[in-house]
Amino acid sequence: MLHQIPRSSFQPQIHILPSKPLRITPQNPLNESNFERNYRNICNLLLSITRSRSLFKGLQLHAHIVKSGFLTIHLVCHHLMNFYSKSQLPHCSRQIFEETPVKSATTWSSAISAFAQNELPSLAIDYFRRMLDDGLRPDDHIFPSATKACGILSRCDIGQSVHSFAVKTGYGRDVFVGSSIVDMYAKCGEIGDARKMFDEMPERNVVSWSGMIYGYTQMGEDEEALRLFKQALIEDLDVNDFTFSSVVRVCGNSTLLELGKQIHGLCLKMSYDSSSFVGSSLISMYSKCGVIEDAYLVFHEIPIRNLGMWNSMLIACAQHAHTEKAFNLFKQMEGVGMKPNFITFLCVLYACSHAGLVEKGQFYFELMKEYGIEPRAHHYVSMVDLLGRAGKLKDAVSIIKEMPMEPTESVWGALLTGCRIHGDTELASFVADRVFELGPVSSGIHVMLSNAYAAAGRYEEAARARKMLRDQGVKKETGLSWVEEGNRIHTFAAGDRSHPYTKEIYQKLEELGEEMERQGYIADTSFVLREVDSQEKSRSIRYHSERLAIAFGLISFPAERPIRVMKNLRVCGDCHTAIKFISKCSGRTIIVRDNNRFHRFEDGNCSCRDYW
Repeated sequence: MLHQIPRSSFQPQIHILPSKPLRITPQNPLNESNFERNYRNICNLLLSITRSRSLFKGLQLHAHIVKSGFLTIHLVCHHLMNFYSKSQLPHCSRQIFEETPVKSATTWSSAISAFAQNELPSLAIDYFRRMLDDGLRPDDHIFPSATKACGILSRCDIGQSVHSFAVKTGYGRDVFVGSSIVDMYAKCGEIGDARKMFDEMPERNVVSWSGMIYGYTQMGEDEEALRLFKQALIEDLDVNDFTFSSVVRVCGNSTLLELGKQIHGLCLKMSYDSSSFVGSSLISMYSKCGVIEDAYLVFHEIPIRNLGMWNSMLIACAQHAHTEKAFNLFKQMEGVGMKPNFITFLCVLYACSHAGLVEKGQFYFELMKEYGIEPRAHHYVSMVDLLGRAGKLKDAVSIIKEMPMEPTESVWGALLTGCRIHGDTELASFVADRVFELGPVSSGIHVMLSNAYAAAGRYEEAARARKMLRDQGVKKETGLSWVEEGNRIHTFAAGDRSHPYTKEIYQKLEELGEEMERQGYIADTSFVLREVDSQEKSRSIRYHSERLAIAFGLISFPAERPIRVMKNLRVCGDCHTAIKFISKCSGRTIIVRDNNRFHRFEDGNCSCRDYW
């Protein structure tokens, strides 16, 4: 028995179609005597118009079908519903379905597919249940649509019911049904069930391979995703744009630039470079690897862009401090009729936050409501972050009080960031009390609390916050920095001496230190949040992980190549100042990605303009 989903009471008002069922007897529509030939001609026309996405011609043909009485023929209804589905008008498909007097399995399949393909998964499940109530059995077309809906909803419980039903009715080993079940489990995060189904399938297709690769990507198991992709290529199996999209995303998440470039080349070779799905992942990959220029190239080379591509380019601009370009992109979206969604507004609010543009941020926050989008918790996090960074801490607190939902850990974390930047330890203490009321929280929040106390010289409170972290059995994340050289990743921790080039790295840092001091650099040891003497603080801060990675790049990379350093934590204030001096002394371009944004250092300046 299928688990229940609340039935939607939403009844859309559609004015394109007639409101009453039509029962018109066919009357020789094309002035020919062969009835079957006539309706097959209409079906072929519908198929052609669906492929060309010509809505106006489709509406004309629909009117002709109604007048000619062909709407009673199942195959014509199927093609007409499919046309509206592909035109992203699923409620038109729904009205045709409801007006069909006798509903075949094909008619049900068309309706369920239209809902599943157009982000109406609850309706798809509802109609699947109605079909079973009418005594019809699903087939290899209907099962995949139902499992797709379960995957969108992340309702593994319903998906398991559908899976069981498929097994009972003999479709459990069908390649199309099986592949859709693999994809469903993967999207629900049940990677073990997905792999079990995948391994048991006697035959696999591109959907099953893509579903498994996507599942591993979503779970952060990047190596397994890449291994499966390699296996698919070796076995000369079909891959599609969705497969490439997942694998490129792996390269972006792991900052594997060289591998990402190779896969981009493979996309070009196999003619998937114009896909919006692949384009979105490529933009994200190049952006995350610090090559924003190539992200722009990909964006401009793809003629037809979906919303995902626009959002990927927007967040890339925001992370790389290309704030004006982000605002211009938003205007271009509106100009081409692309409606922004809640992710789009998150991107522009992020851009405002990291540029300190309070009024702009407030403008976009209100504009979101004009588009009918209710702000979610993440939008409030962005607004609190924007106001907190700008020093408007009281306004940030007011925003939190006005939230229609309970403040999350992320909201309090954003306010803590503002307290740290502006040294408001009193408000930080208030936030700490609220955070502890939430119960168990992430290690990052505890570290922020500890750092806020330590920065104010309140080492006892800082120690207490860290003790709570230890009592929970949670360890602070180790700060790491890494650079890519060819097909190798070189990773460094603070004070690391395990690298084969340790001697050369530390020698380079000593040389740089002398030159930087001549240029006016003075170490700011206030960023060492431990109770040690000043000499130990100075020694500690000199060998932070990002400096070791940069020194390795200076001795290893050619002079014309930018040094791209990735870091899992926020770059400290003194290292930020030091890297500006390093870029000036060495004449090199240094790009550092921390856990929040990109910093591009050139000739002693940073793209963030010291606002981060």
